[in-house]
Amino acid sequence: MMNQEKLDDAIKHLCADPKLKPLIKKYGKPDFGISNDPFKTLIKYIISQQLSMQSAKAIYTRFLDLFNDKPMPSTVNNTNYTNLKGIGLSKQKIRYIKEISKYFLNHNIDFMSLTNKEVYNELIQIKGIGPWTIDIFLMFTLFRTDILPIGDLGIKKGFKILYNLDQLPTDKFMIDKAKDWVPYQSIVAMYLWKIVDGDIVF
Repeated sequence: MMNQEKLDDAIKHLCADPKLKPLIKKYGKPDFGISNDPFKTLIKYIISQQLSMQSAKAIYTRFLDLFNDKPMPSTVNNTNYTNLKGIGLSKQKIRYIKEISKYFLNHNIDFMSLTNKEVYNELIQIKGIGPWTIDIFLMFTLFRTDILPIGDLGIKKGFKILYNLDQLPTDKFMIDKAKDWVPYQSIVAMYLWKIVDGDIVF
């Protein structure tokens, strides 16, 4: 779990990396926010896929408005496609959101009590949810400190800038470099996004 003490420990540990220390000094401590509703946040992450932060935020706001800020699995599942399409959702994302709703109607899972691997094994069953969505869920809903979403383009671009590369890094390059950041890879991910896109809010 993320808390102030753990964040302080992470900053102290990561400042030993000469590449990261200037970023930490420039940007300060990252803010992971509060988004601990698994159902709502999974839908938010589905909406965020392959969209700019601004577009995703606008659609998610309209989604919340559609349900008076209280979307429930049953009401979302029973909402017709026309209403969901009207807020800017594609047919594919509507299908994925319906699958999430059905999952939560049939499962009562305490995700906080699960290991990262157990969370992965649960969520990968839901159509539309892949490794990227699970990584973001682990970071920003469960506040796990040692997640590095190497499939994220922003993370790849961050590595490219941080290490002054001519092209985007390979997965192996990122995994090897990140070994020194364990167990605080999630915190580093925040800085990598920061140098590419500024503030990131999932």
